[in-house]
Amino acid sequence: MTRVGAIQMTSGTEVSENLARAGDLISQAHSAGAEVVLLPENFALMPRDDDARWRSRETPGAGPIQDFLAAMARQHGLWLVGGTLPLLNDGHDKLCSSCLLFDPQGKSRARYDKIHLFDVELDGGESYRETDYYTAGKDIVVLDTPHGRLGVAVCYDLRFPELFRAMLDRRAEVFLIPAAFTTLTGQAHWEVLLRARAIENSAFVVAAAQWGRHANGRSTHGDSMVVDPWGNILNRCKTGEGLVIADLDLGELKSIRKKLPSIQHRKIGITLRC
Repeated sequence: MTRVGAIQMTSGTEVSENLARAGDLISQAHSAGAEVVLLPENFALMPRDDDARWRSRETPGAGPIQDFLAAMARQHGLWLVGGTLPLLNDGHDKLCSSCLLFDPQGKSRARYDKIHLFDVELDGGESYRETDYYTAGKDIVVLDTPHGRLGVAVCYDLRFPELFRAMLDRRAEVFLIPAAFTTLTGQAHWEVLLRARAIENSAFVVAAAQWGRHANGRSTHGDSMVVDPWGNILNRCKTGEGLVIADLDLGELKSIRKKLPSIQHRKIGITLRC
């Protein structure tokens, strides 16, 4: 049995203030017995504009946000999944939206760069162009830990089931999803997508979200949750800043995969012989 914590935040424009709030919530998760803790997308900064995002950039392996994550993981002796932060991308004039995984010794063990970037035009004139300032990642990340094989996806990635199938092919058991879903798209699709990714892959889903109105005028949906391989919501935090705690039973996951072996029944990409 592994206890996980998903943190929900309303991040603002000051990195130091956001890190202080994240630190409080990580401490609460530790006090509640969490062994793996997930922060939301953009946990350290929800910038007013692109210039603010660029000013907060860090070099891989160095910077106050990464130092904070390493220190929190080491102080509390837990696996800490650092939402996303803007990292410099060697040889490019754009950043990477990167999720870093730290072990209980404070060592960075994996980095996932968001693959699917959010370029959309929504109703009411709401628009997003992540490709203006981010470079899309290319590598799928699944990490073996004492708490199962952890696969990482970020926000808009949730809409692309082929990414989750690719993680499943690497034997992922728990999907970790930091996000900042918009209010509009979150109300329509957030819960059903999370539960679908859990059901179709017979996997646990841990999702940590941004919630509320931010200084840049954007509104995010919240509703951080943990979903089991049968599609049941084990716990959730619909609104406000807070913490979701749930226990993951990997024995249950293995039992479900054995009783309903849909993963083994996949036919796409297989040559059928009559």
